[in-house]
Amino acid sequence: METKWAQHESQLMSEEAGVCVAEFSELADRIYQGPLETRPWTGALDLIRRRLRANYVTLILRVAGNDRRSPLSVHASEFGPEVPDAASYNDYYYSIDPFVGLPADRVVTVDEVFGDTGWLSSEFYKQFLKPSDVRHILGADLRTQSGVECRLRVCRGHAEKPFSSADKAFCTLLLPHLKRAVELHSRLDTVEVERSMYANAINRMQVGTITLDMNGVIIDANGVANEILAQNNGLCIARGTVEASNAAENRTLQRLIRQAVMGHLGTAAPIVEAIPITRSYDKPRLGLLVRTILLSDWSEDNKRRAAVALFLRDPDRKPQGAQEIIRKLFDLTPAEASLALMLTNGLTLDEAAEESGISKNTARTHLRAIFSKTGVARQATLVRILLGSVVPMG
Repeated sequence: METKWAQHESQLMSEEAGVCVAEFSELADRIYQGPLETRPWTGALDLIRRRLRANYVTLILRVAGNDRRSPLSVHASEFGPEVPDAASYNDYYYSIDPFVGLPADRVVTVDEVFGDTGWLSSEFYKQFLKPSDVRHILGADLRTQSGVECRLRVCRGHAEKPFSSADKAFCTLLLPHLKRAVELHSRLDTVEVERSMYANAINRMQVGTITLDMNGVIIDANGVANEILAQNNGLCIARGTVEASNAAENRTLQRLIRQAVMGHLGTAAPIVEAIPITRSYDKPRLGLLVRTILLSDWSEDNKRRAAVALFLRDPDRKPQGAQEIIRKLFDLTPAEASLALMLTNGLTLDEAAEESGISKNTARTHLRAIFSKTGVARQATLVRILLGSVVPMG
């Protein structure tokens, strides 16, 4: 019953707004496409601008309670996406804009809020809007579930008529879709930040990652994996797939990849299997982990979706411990932190002393201080503690 009433109400609003189904469908499509655009919602805002004969349409996004960070402002205007004085608004005029704190999820005009005289006498109008030929403003304030505050502002010049009830109805029709799209943008942004953070940690730990599709073809690989594969020693790329140079190891690898794909499709149990990969030139063997990427319930039938993950570990590639992180974590001096990092990367104390250009006695003095500050008594224990801390992820 509620759904039918909402549909009926939406139909009445569409009729009042004077918008046809095709036009509304295009606008809704642009709104939901907005989070994927390089500059979010520029396409939707320009459609709104042309539909309402506006000279500017602006979308301002800010995380609630974060007044220290400049808001994200997206514009559509006669000049294109780059609006004159946009930077000065973000830097100064945003803080004195009186057309804020509007009733939630409602479309109002400045004249409704301030009256004719009150609006035209405001400093914000006189200093910022009047020189840019902005007289009439239609606005709405939204707040998403994730706490993003969203301001939609539609502006007309002095020669244009005030916004009508049909204009207001048109914007009201768009608000729930815009609110959902902003929430999607917020969640996608959070996912991307987390993905970037995890990818950076994996890279710092010198772990190579490769994703394969259902045919075993490479979809993506991180920088560490590309460097290992480029050496063409033990592993190589052949016909878009990963192959081992050793024939017996390659048969095992291809079998595990097929099993992982079957686990992805649900025709067999998912697997997590490790195999060693032999290399030439007296290089230590690579460690290779083959893991099934589980198929989620809503995944569509796409042959290019990730089905298998390969994780590579080269013993010669040491985790990139950051000297400054070691220093702060264990309260070491710069010289002590440098020595500890060299030991973590596999150098002996004598080799580290020579690399640092210090005497062996000085190196031993530094090592005793490091032992005291980290609470260990053996070099092997020190390396284990450093590698087990946050240092490799720094």
